[in-house]
Amino acid sequence: MKKILIPVDFSEDSLTAIQYACQLISQNEQQQSVDLIHVFTYHTNSYINRQAYPMEDPQMKISEKDMERLLSKLHGEYPDITFNSIFKDGNLFEEISKVTATFNYDAVVMGTKGSSGLEAIFLGSNTYDVILNTKTPVLGVPQNTKGFKKNRIGLLCNFKEGEIEVLQQAIKLIGNNFELVLIYVNKDDRRISDIDAQFKDWIEEIINRTGIQNISYTIKPQVLYNRAAENVSHAISNVLIDEQIDLLLITRSRKSIFRRLVEENIVRKMAYNMTIPTLFAPVRRT
Repeated sequence: MKKILIPVDFSEDSLTAIQYACQLISQNEQQQSVDLIHVFTYHTNSYINRQAYPMEDPQMKISEKDMERLLSKLHGEYPDITFNSIFKDGNLFEEISKVTATFNYDAVVMGTKGSSGLEAIFLGSNTYDVILNTKTPVLGVPQNTKGFKKNRIGLLCNFKEGEIEVLQQAIKLIGNNFELVLIYVNKDDRRISDIDAQFKDWIEEIINRTGIQNISYTIKPQVLYNRAAENVSHAISNVLIDEQIDLLLITRSRKSIFRRLVEENIVRKMAYNMTIPTLFAPVRRT
């Protein structure tokens, strides 16, 4: 069974993420399940500390009714998907970490606000914390996403073992019927002929270990980038537009191309400035 966890606050952003996730898993013939989690984070002491005369936060009942309506709508649209609701009280990042630690989800799918990124869902540094610390892949879906597409999947390439692992995690979600576009930043000004030769061997390795058959690559000069995280993420966003990438895969290893370019800040910037759906996948090997 494929199973996905989606944080829900009943906003347009979370509804976009739900539709995207449902379209994503509907392409598979195996049984599918979606857990919708709503975390109450706005309780005040007036509700928490009244031991003598316990009172229920009225927002709880409102959210429960909202969830009922949402589930009814989703059951009608996606009858082949099993939907479950989860309610938690506390910090969203901590609750998601706890839930994903108890079940092996294929991904956590979250709606974002584009330029403000996952700050729409997580408060403060929790965005960065969840991407780096959860062992579950995190798929961010910008609010302007029209629907699930996987014609061209992008992966920033540095010829590292972790890239194979990220691809294997992505295949578990979406299969391997897509064109993989490997994006290489020529930060050391290497000879193009040497890079082409390395790509030939690397593509053969990817085919043998993932089953992906349709693979292309593009080499970008270092002049497009500098060590400012804002400019790097902006330049990468332009590359994604030029290459018509539908979904970007990002390795969360310490030796990924992002970390090598601008250390860890690029992951934060990409999380806050998503322009296309982006899968942040943990890797054990680099």
